[in-house]
Amino acid sequence: MKTITRIGVLTSGGDAPGMNAAIRAVVRTAIYHGYQVVGIRRGFAGLLAGDMEPLELGSVADIIHRGGTVLRTARSDEFATAAGQALAYEHLLATGIQGLVVIGGDGSLQGAEALARSGMPVIGVPATIDNDVAGTDLTIGFDTAINTAVAAIDRIRDTATSHERTFIIEVMGRHSGHIAVAAGLAAGAESIVVPEALVTNRQICERLQRGFQRGKRHSIIVVCEGAGSGYAIAEHIQACTGQQPRVTVLGYIQRGGSPTAQDRILASRMGYHAVELLRQSRANQMVAVQRGEIISLPMSEVAGRPHILDPELLQLSEILSI
Repeated sequence: MKTITRIGVLTSGGDAPGMNAAIRAVVRTAIYHGYQVVGIRRGFAGLLAGDMEPLELGSVADIIHRGGTVLRTARSDEFATAAGQALAYEHLLATGIQGLVVIGGDGSLQGAEALARSGMPVIGVPATIDNDVAGTDLTIGFDTAINTAVAAIDRIRDTATSHERTFIIEVMGRHSGHIAVAAGLAAGAESIVVPEALVTNRQICERLQRGFQRGKRHSIIVVCEGAGSGYAIAEHIQACTGQQPRVTVLGYIQRGGSPTAQDRILASRMGYHAVELLRQSRANQMVAVQRGEIISLPMSEVAGRPHILDPELLQLSEILSI
């Protein structure tokens, strides 16, 4: 790998709290070592459009606490094509970028791997609230998202208790139940419905009826959006128990807000190590955290692969909610 003097950085896919902290760490670590940094706006779409700007120390001042991404983000169908990837590579070369840091979820990392195959030294930084990237225990944004969900569930439980009702809270996670399990366990949910271990409507009703028989008059059910509709589950519960559950869909509220201290620290560590990997000529890697230690893995081994949900957490939730 040639000696690198100019680094590019972009954020792609869904925004996640902590992305700004990662951008800040990349920029300041790179400048500390004497590199120039180019910020690419709007992800791969901006790369194709040549939407770039030089980043200095002051460019990333006062952003560590902000949600979203100052570089903004967008999805790009054109980049998914071979022609789009070739054009993106040409734009990187034309701008003098010799190494690229891509901050985003699994789709973004797959895009980063495609650029790596073209010959561009690339480092991936996993940032998504879904925590569904293989090879890393945590992704940037996950901790903030589950804390947001838990805070909402705690408030809803106050109303559930007061009105003696069942409430269904639908959380994000198209293909992954990590948010649902973590938030449900932390908030003491009676049932958690995720794609990885689907609970039938009948099982949910039986659990509610057992609780009712022992004097329980309110319940919380957390549903991952990828496992079904909270409204459909509510209709079934009403049909089989006579209860009228209330449904709350948290939606995009889980993506926004100031990142937690854990996400800020994780993002800072990952952004720093991304630049260090480029300095060490260890390209085409993804930064990861395992058992609290920052490591790196070949992107070819993790991109496009699922992060398996820990079944022990589901079992623990079932035991504690009897």
